[in-house]
Amino acid sequence: MKASALASGMAITNMSTGVRRPAVAGQFYPHDAATLRVEVEQHLRAAETDAPVPKALIAPHAGYIYSGPVAGYAYRAIQPAVEHIRRVVLLGPAHRAYVRGIGLSSADRFETPLGLVPVDREGCARIAQLPAVVLADAAHAPEHSLEVHLPFLQCVLEDFVLVPLVVGDAAPWLVADVLASVWGGNETLIVISTDLSHYHDYRTAQRLDAASTQAIEALRYEDIGPDNACGCMPLNGLLHLARERGLKIRTLDVRNSGDTAGPRDRVVGYGAYAAYESARRPFSDAERSELLQIARSSVEQGLQTGHPARIAVDNLPEPLREARASFVTLEHNGELRGCVGTLEPFRPLAVDVAENAFASAFRDPRFPALQAQELASLDMEISVLGAPSRIAFTSEADLLARLQPGIDGLTLRLGTRQATFLPSVWSMLPEPRRFLQALKRKAGITSCEDPGAMMAWRYVTESFSLKERRSEPAAGLCRQ
Repeated sequence: MKASALASGMAITNMSTGVRRPAVAGQFYPHDAATLRVEVEQHLRAAETDAPVPKALIAPHAGYIYSGPVAGYAYRAIQPAVEHIRRVVLLGPAHRAYVRGIGLSSADRFETPLGLVPVDREGCARIAQLPAVVLADAAHAPEHSLEVHLPFLQCVLEDFVLVPLVVGDAAPWLVADVLASVWGGNETLIVISTDLSHYHDYRTAQRLDAASTQAIEALRYEDIGPDNACGCMPLNGLLHLARERGLKIRTLDVRNSGDTAGPRDRVVGYGAYAAYESARRPFSDAERSELLQIARSSVEQGLQTGHPARIAVDNLPEPLREARASFVTLEHNGELRGCVGTLEPFRPLAVDVAENAFASAFRDPRFPALQAQELASLDMEISVLGAPSRIAFTSEADLLARLQPGIDGLTLRLGTRQATFLPSVWSMLPEPRRFLQALKRKAGITSCEDPGAMMAWRYVTESFSLKERRSEPAAGLCRQ
């Protein structure tokens, strides 16, 4: 574990035994094991849902009398997966202690009245190497946002290990990095702990929580703040990664304490949501043609008005409405004429292509703005990026050994400096060392800087052009 992690949060005595003791048993949920099991099972039985098994859950963390019925919908959805879920990555907000970053626990087990849950120490050790991750026993010890989920997990799952994280002041991409590092396959369940709005009257809470639900379903983490969800930090990390990876989120239940057990003048909102991985198919010929036409129309519109084309996405096929990242490369008489793109999906693909085509034609600083006489002989190529996957490496030599020439697009980041090469760049720089050194120069990363401070992501692209009308690598050294 990092030295910075070991230096913090060591004042909590109940961690010295290796066990994180219950802090809110008898307050948020029953202290008696038999009574607790009966209550959890009642909430599960009452939650009738046809939802398929999700990759991730978003569920509330209040006292069971208030939020238990809503949490039941979340955990009912994973009951069919009891045989294959073996690890739960559980993230919740830090309510009672300030955490600068994402806090690990030194405990080997977490205890509830239903027994002990072992901690995945290997997974925690891997997370400990990531930026902003610290040891935070002082935050874990009194925190209820993780603890209240454990009895539900113990009742549903037969045997699992836990990766418990309290999230304090941490940017969405930092939380997303942590999630990506332990994402795993169907053996791993991600759980985000959060309530929704706090202490409004019943009707106001309904309105606010409905807006938050729309933002969650649309993966708009920019629209979720502390007033929307007390667990906005871990929630936004999941939404950030969900947008990158093309996950879909389905609402299972949204209510507030005025619906369950409390008065209606000052309520707290609760929501249960499920996130699903989607297997994307290649674009059809018709979809490729539509995107290429959008790109060309945006360039033509730019010549006429100085603005990109406005896209009516509601009438387009669903794959073109999804948030995706893309690059648009322009060639004139076989020579690169512009290339601009995005690395993170934050708008519908059709809009992204239109904006990037316009920027490639008129805003690439390496070239003058496109002229009307060039349009007739202009070729366009669109590269749609797949979900990035972080590469864990111990040295620059290790990173070189992990690269897949001709396949990987690569993004490097060091602090605020960042650059990317599309997979096509391998055709000009086929030797991995030259490829990496050129990308470092592009990012402004000097040879004397510590390679261990760099972060790297790989991705693949699906590319197609006006010239070829078929999938092939994109041309040119694109900028980011």
